[in-house]
Amino acid sequence: MLKKTLTILFFLLFFLLIPPAFYFLQSQPISLSQEKVEYNLPYPGILPDHPLYPIKNIRDKILELTTRDSIKKAELYLLFSDKRVAMAANLTKNGKEKSAAATFTEAEEYFSKIPQLIENSKQQGVSASSEFIQRLRLSNFKHKEVGTSLLKDLSQGLSGEINKALNLNKQLKKKLEKL
Repeated sequence: MLKKTLTILFFLLFFLLIPPAFYFLQSQPISLSQEKVEYNLPYPGILPDHPLYPIKNIRDKILELTTRDSIKKAELYLLFSDKRVAMAANLTKNGKEKSAAATFTEAEEYFSKIPQLIENSKQQGVSASSEFIQRLRLSNFKHKEVGTSLLKDLSQGLSGEINKALNLNKQLKKKLEKL
C-alpha cells in the first residue's frame, strides 16, 4: 500500500511540477544585448563626405514633408536612421571620425521621432503592426551595438558625443518597451 501511494505521489509530482518548471525556464526572455543582433542595416548610399550629399538631404527632407501618414513617416524615419548608422560605420572605417560621430547622433535623432508618431497614430485609431514594433526594437539594439563599437574605434575626444547618442538610444529602448 505504501509503495503504491509513493508511486502515485511520484507520478503526480513528476507530471504536475516538472512541466511547469520547464515551461517557466523556456519562457524567460532572451537578452539581445548579450548577443550580436541579426538585423541588416540598409545600404547607406552616398556618404556625408561626398559632394552630392546635400542633394540627398534635400530629397530626404522632401520625402519627410510629403509623407502624411504617421506609420509611413515612422517607417521612413527608421530607414533614415538605419542608413545613417550604416554611414557612421562606413565613415569610421574610412577614418572620418568627426563625421561618423555626427552622423551617428543624427541617426538617433531621427529614431527619437518614431515613438511619438506611433503614439499619435494610436490616438487616431491606427496602431503599428507587431512586425514593425519588433523591427524597431531590433534596430534599436543594432544601433546600440554599432554605437558601442564606435566608442571603441573613435578617439577619446568624440566619446562624449557618442555617449549622448547612446543615452538617447537607452531612453528610446524604454519607450519602445511600452509600445
